[in-house]
Amino acid sequence: MTRELIVQAKPTFVELALLEDGRLVEFHQEKNNTKVSVGDIFLGKITKVTPGLNATFVNIGSRKEGFLHYSDLGPQLLSHQKFLLDAIGNKSSKAFLDDFELEEDIDKKGKINELLKRGIPILVQVTKEPISTKGPRLTSEITLPGRYCVLVPFSNQISVSRKIKDNKERKRLMAIFETSKPRNFGVIVRTAALDQQEEELERDINDLIGKWEVIRSTLQGVKPPMKMYSELNKSFSILRDLLTSSFSKVVVNDGAIATEIKDYLYRIAPEKQKIVEHYKGKKTVFDRYSVTKQMKVLFGKTVNLPNGAYIIIEHTEAMNVIDVNSGNKVSAEVNQEKNALAVNMIAAEEISRQLRLRDIGGIIIIDFIDMKKAENRKMVLQKMRDSMSLDRAKHTILAITKFGLMQITRQRVRPVISIETTETCPTCSGTGKIDSPLLLLDEIESDIDYLFDELNYKKLRLTVHPFVDAYMKKGWWNSLQWKWFYRYKKWVDVSSDSALHLTQYRFFFQSIVPMV
Repeated sequence: MTRELIVQAKPTFVELALLEDGRLVEFHQEKNNTKVSVGDIFLGKITKVTPGLNATFVNIGSRKEGFLHYSDLGPQLLSHQKFLLDAIGNKSSKAFLDDFELEEDIDKKGKINELLKRGIPILVQVTKEPISTKGPRLTSEITLPGRYCVLVPFSNQISVSRKIKDNKERKRLMAIFETSKPRNFGVIVRTAALDQQEEELERDINDLIGKWEVIRSTLQGVKPPMKMYSELNKSFSILRDLLTSSFSKVVVNDGAIATEIKDYLYRIAPEKQKIVEHYKGKKTVFDRYSVTKQMKVLFGKTVNLPNGAYIIIEHTEAMNVIDVNSGNKVSAEVNQEKNALAVNMIAAEEISRQLRLRDIGGIIIIDFIDMKKAENRKMVLQKMRDSMSLDRAKHTILAITKFGLMQITRQRVRPVISIETTETCPTCSGTGKIDSPLLLLDEIESDIDYLFDELNYKKLRLTVHPFVDAYMKKGWWNSLQWKWFYRYKKWVDVSSDSALHLTQYRFFFQSIVPMV
């Protein structure tokens, strides 16, 4: 399996598409001004303690207050609070915790109002972004993820990923981190650490210790609320978590981001720098790699399957419901049970892809086509588990009931991605009538006159529908594009974007800032 990461930078946000063998399996949007992201660490201030919920609300500077439940405090809350108060008061000058005496673990079934009071500062980390009417979910058990391990301050425990099955390798990794980690720091060994050299593992943990030092030094003398540490941007975190020999290409349409990714790869995997490509083509990078087309097909309410069947995806506040339908192309030569099994097997694979692609979380109910035989239901269950084995989000899959229903719970840390695949015509606004295409060229030339003659731009970039692009370049030396050059003695760079409507066009200056 080959993996490709396609990064499309826009003025206010960045879009990322993860392709596996050319098929879109993950899509992310990262806004440039996002204040709260999963993994961010804040110095917050407790604004309200609610014994009835056994939780507190924490001001971290976002529009909605964060929610911190007792179960998310972590056993070493008292040690965290002691260290925090010392750091704020400049009493602690070391990031290492060699001389730090850990406090006793808190009671697992205790009361939050016995530990925390309104108005006190607390160091928290975001585990879920704001979703709907809910604010961010927080934890006070701080973790710093690296490529090969996760650093857990105020703990001495070392745990190894369950996906590493070899007992000899597990013992080797335990021994390496036992000697390399500082006192009072715990480590969670990630699957990526499998068969890695000791030097690489030590470099990773030392890098995480450096991040902890930055957080500690920043705490001195500050007042809440304040962001203390921001997790890697999405493109970096995907590379960190998924970068293997099968990762063949990273394509970016922005030179600055491409350079940042190369610098990041130089630190974690120098041999992989060559896979980064700065895309400079005429088409948008998503059009070039068929991402836009796949998004239009895959993000609709109805998703068609290869055998003529289809699935329908519905979202509610409480849960997500997926209905599997056989369609009208069912083979008459095969009995109903075999048809149901065939459709359900294909649907299970596509549903697992949709869950990753749309980042659907919470409770998911799947209504498969009824199957009478228990062994067939087990085959569909196993197919779903195999298909979701690549899913990085935590999930639980329950067996299919006698009603043909499967229940899945999947970790939800961000709002579900929703992309509108049907569009209202920007010209007619839904009336069904538009201006004549004959007037389009007159409008474009009028704008060119204004931009060249009045505003005195030296060069313009015009993006139009592919049909209009072909018409403007038809005839080469006699094309409309060259006629403009003869007239203005300035060049208009014409490119196409399939996301534009037939009569829609855009001018760009320096390829970034829209002019009209």
